[in-house]
Parts: sequence; C-alpha cells; structure tokens
Amino acid sequence: MKYRQLGRSALSVSELCLGTMNFGPRTSESDSFEILNQSVNAGINFIDTANQYGGDLGVGATEKILGRWLAEDKSRREHIVLATKAHEPMSDDINDNGLSARHIQMACDASLKRLGVEHIDLYQMHHIDRSAPIEEIWQAMDRLISQGKITYVGSSNFPGWAIARANEKAIARQRLGLISEQSLYNLVERRVELEVLPACREYGLGLIPWSPLAGGLLAGGGDASTGRRQSAEMQKDVAERREQLSQFDRLCRELGESPSAIALSWLLHQRGVAATIIGPASAEQLKSVLQVPDIRLDSPTLEQLDEIFPPCGEAPEAYAW
Repeated sequence: MKYRQLGRSALSVSELCLGTMNFGPRTSESDSFEILNQSVNAGINFIDTANQYGGDLGVGATEKILGRWLAEDKSRREHIVLATKAHEPMSDDINDNGLSARHIQMACDASLKRLGVEHIDLYQMHHIDRSAPIEEIWQAMDRLISQGKITYVGSSNFPGWAIARANEKAIARQRLGLISEQSLYNLVERRVELEVLPACREYGLGLIPWSPLAGGLLAGGGDASTGRRQSAEMQKDVAERREQLSQFDRLCRELGESPSAIALSWLLHQRGVAATIIGPASAEQLKSVLQVPDIRLDSPTLEQLDEIFPPCGEAPEAYAW
C-alpha cells in the first residue's frame, strides 16, 4: 500500500480509502468484518463512514457495525484514520439534521457512542447547509476539537465557493480549517474539475472522490453478473455510452488491467486527489483492486483516457475566454 498526506495536514492516509456504505444493508456483518480485516492487513489505514449509513437497517447501523469490529480488538483503533460524517436527517425531529451548532454537537456525540471510540480523526460535513452561517459551524467544530472529540474537519459535496468561504473564515480565526473535500468524481463525471478541484488545490484540501466507478458503469461488462447493471437507469446509461465504454474496455484490455482498476488508478493520477474511496461489497471485490496504487499510467495512456472521457477544464476558461 502507498500513502499520501491528506491535503496540507501532516496526516498520512492510504491511497485507497475503505468506504463502508455497503456494510449492513448490502454486506452482512460477518462479511463486513472480513473486508475490514483484509483491508487493514493490506495496509489500508483510512476508513470512511457516515452517521446516516444503514439503509433498511436504519440510520447509524453501519457505524454500529464498525464499532463492534473495533471492540473485538482495541488496538485496531490506534492504527486507522477513522472518518465519519454528519448532516443528513437522523430522525423526524426538525433539528436532527443539517449543520446547526446544536446538531453538529449532538451528531458527533451519537457517532462516538455508536463507534465506541473517544475521538474521530476526520469529521466531515456530509453536504453544504445553506441555512447555517459558517461562523456557527466553526464555533461548533472548534468546540469539538477543544473537547478532544474530533481532530480534523473535512467537507463533502461542497461547491468551490463554499470551500473558499469556509477556509477564509478559518484563516481569520487562526485555525487550520478544512483539510479535505469528498466529492463525486470519476471518468464519467468530471465537473469537479471546473471549480471544486482548483479550490482544493488552492486551499490545500485533499480531494477524496466518491463513486469512482460511477455506480458500476466503469466496472466493465463483467460486472453485469453481479446485478449492478441490471437497473433500468443503469441500462440506459450503458446504452447511451456504449461506444465510449467499448473504447474504455479495449484500452483496459491492452493495459492488462480491469476497467475498475484503471478507473481507480486514473483518479490517483489527478493532482490534488489524496485517496480514492473503494466500496467493496465482498472480500473478492476488495482483492480485485488492492493492486491499484501500484499501477502507473503513462502520459499517452492518460491522453487516451481524456480522449474517451473529455475533461471539463477549469472555470472560467472551460466556458469563456
């Protein structure tokens, strides 16, 4: 496994970040434990979750699974960078969502209890809350840091202007500010290149792409057997991009790697990306991508990928002079 600093912080994280959204609703607890064990054995030290994950099992179920795994061996906590998120509704209570100072404090305390830990390494805002003043947010985050409950703060699904605003306010308070942004980013969906990725580079945030395989679209034709391509929406996407995906599959065969591996590796070749999330539903899926940090794509290959999946460019040059 290879490691990178998370943004401008001194924190080192594995280039593959284990996403846990499948744990519980799609992957059983025992299988989740197997994936976690194999991940740490492979050198993955970055584990990402969210307080809302749980699907049909209910919000918080995934954090509880992680908590039970951590409880099996207390030493595990010392070796992982644990990240979770807050923002999404946790109940029907009108104040049990968003980024009010009240909800941030309560959500953090609840996550700590479910995870069975004393602190969270990276506490992320799951989505921008346009009703919450950034001063209120930083007041709550500063309190959590002073209480020893969180160490670093990150954002997720923030636009470029919100990243700039948050860090300018942090600078004014003589605080570190955001160190990471978790965004939708893959070969098919490249709009973060317009403003989000440039903002991350300017302010020293490490970008953590989610949905790196575009929901399975970039996983290759063989993924159809798993059922991920069986939905009507996915079938429509495949049909609309058939030629593009065929070109991608041919290039991957020439490179001797799976489409999944190349799609993940491509992200790690983008300046500003700190780690890419992988969300295996089984140990087999995990094993199939562990070699990704060792894949090196040369300039001609990267240019071919840009020809197949055109970049967005940076704003405003992408749409103006």
